[in-house]
Amino acid sequence: MKVLNSLKSWKNRGTVRLVRRGKRVVAIDKKNPRFKARQGK
Repeated sequence: MKVLNSLKSWKNRGTVRLVRRGKRVVAIDKKNPRFKARQGK
């Protein structure tokens, strides 16, 4: 997926998984799951 450019938390962490929820892309850190970021409407 090409959506990651504006997610800064993605670039700083190595263990982030991307999940697609509807039209949103959600990045969730697997080691520390309270770190989440979402992108898209």
